This record gives sequence, structure tokens and C-alpha cells, in this order.
Amino acid sequence: MSLRHFLFAAVSAALSSAALAQAYPTKPIKLIVPFPAGSATDVVARVLAEGMTRELAQSIIVENKAGVQGTIGASEVAKAAADGYTLLVTTSTTQAAVTSLLKKVPYDPVKDFTPLGKIATTPFVLLTNDKVPATDLKSFIAYVKANPGKVRFGQGSSGSWVSGSLFASMIGGDMQMIPYKGIPPAITDMLGGSIEVVFADLGNAQAQIKGGKVKAFGVTSTKRAPQLPELPAITEQVPGYELVPWFALVGPANLPKDIAAKLTTTLQKVLASPEAKTKLTAGGFDIDSTDAAGLAKLIDSEIKRWGQLTKAAKIEAE
Repeated sequence: MSLRHFLFAAVSAALSSAALAQAYPTKPIKLIVPFPAGSATDVVARVLAEGMTRELAQSIIVENKAGVQGTIGASEVAKAAADGYTLLVTTSTTQAAVTSLLKKVPYDPVKDFTPLGKIATTPFVLLTNDKVPATDLKSFIAYVKANPGKVRFGQGSSGSWVSGSLFASMIGGDMQMIPYKGIPPAITDMLGGSIEVVFADLGNAQAQIKGGKVKAFGVTSTKRAPQLPELPAITEQVPGYELVPWFALVGPANLPKDIAAKLTTTLQKVLASPEAKTKLTAGGFDIDSTDAAGLAKLIDSEIKRWGQLTKAAKIEAE
């Protein structure tokens, strides 16, 4: 090929790529949520879908694909075409913690995805059913220590799993972990008496507290949550205790740069909108956005941090 023809082909390819990005999206986009409806990730995804639909003038469809610590949904996105029409609302579970919690993960959380941006964080709340004979965090700790292995906690995500196991380890107690596909079904069983404890995301916890059928003893962040200021941070009784999950948007690996940039810009616009701020804050989330490069650094550091947390919680990979 002559230099002239090579340059012509290169310019044509660049123009074609730019035209594709400018036209994108030309059809509905799927937002895969790797946890069930009603989960914190689902709430984030639906707020994001509403805002992205407005910004991109195209339908954004939320699909829940729950199971195996979120790896079923995440794996689907990892294998999807890199065209910007299948995206993942991911979390610290699916993009970091699973590498320490599971012996086999069906994707590489770094190589198989294109980071688009971090969205928000939310703490967990230590909830028990009303049959647990404790009145505050101090008496609950005493109850767990006095009943080794008898207190059951439901986990529906890595965050709730590590929260419970780390709590038990740091107080010198022992709680039995019961797995669920998500936090909402774990809460249902807790209310029914099948288990005693759930570390629930702040949004789900707020709804249960308002219902008056649960006891709330503390939050997993280092400071008290503004939405529940009467609840202590668990670290007030268990020094050094902290676990705050995060949420982000990613696409399949090798997403065209122009499309990835458009999605990152769109995400930032949505998170800056009054509508998204109001809904996410009411749902118990703190908006904590980053660009694609910031998310890539976060994922790398969080994989290491969750490995340390899992070890401190004395969890063996399943």
C-alpha cells in the first residue's frame, strides 16, 4: 500500500470512528445489575438509567442478573460485544472482593472491563430482628460473645459477608454465615426468624427501621451516617472497624475510546444533576464520582484491600 493510500485509509477510519461515536447510541442500552431488584446496586442503576435516558435521548433498560456474588451478571457483560450497548453497574463486590472470596472467578476484573467512572458509596447498618435480646451495640456484642456459633447472619453480597465476619472476628466472637442471592431476601428471612442478623445497605436499612420491626445497632462507616445520626459507628465500640462498599459503571473490555468518553461524560452529568443527587441521597448513598482513570486506580487498590479485609475476617475462599 502506498503512503497516500495508507494515510487515506487511516483518515477514513478515524472519521468513521468519530461518526460512530457521534451517532451513538442508536438503540436501547442494557444496564446489567448483578444483584436482585431492591438491592442497593439496583437502586443506583435505576437512578442512573433515568438520567442517562434523558442525557442520551435513548432508552436505558435495567436487567437484574443475580447470583454467585454478582459474578453471573458481571460475566455476561465481560463477554458482551464492545459496542457500548451492554454496560454493568458494578460494585466493590464484583470488581474487587470476589477475587478473595471465590476460588474461581469467571472473568478478570481488570482486563475484561473498560472503566467508565465511580458513582457512589454507602455504609452498611447492623440490623437484627426484634427477638434478639440486646438493646444497643455494646449489649449485642456481649450477646454474640456469649453465644458462639448460634447467632446467624445473612449475607447477600461481599460487603454484607465481610462486614459480618470482620465484626465477629474483631470482637472475638463467632457468628454463622448464611448465604443469599441478595440483601433483600436475607432481610425477609431475618424478619421471619430464620436468621438473626443482616448487615444491610443504608437504603434498605432505613426502610426496615421505619417499619419498626428491626433493631439497628450501628453503621460500618468511620463516622455516623447523617441519615441515621442516632446510630453509632461500630468503630466507636470496635476500634478500627470500617467497611464501606462503592458502586461504579463499566463496559466490556476494548470499548471504543470515543464511546467510552461519551459514557463517562454522560455519567458525570447525571451525577451532577439535582434529580440524581436528591434520589441517591434519599436512598442512603453518598455521591463520590471519579473519571475512568480514577476508577481504574480504585479497582486495582481495592482488589488488594479486600484481600486484606477477607484475611482479617478469617474468611476462606469458596
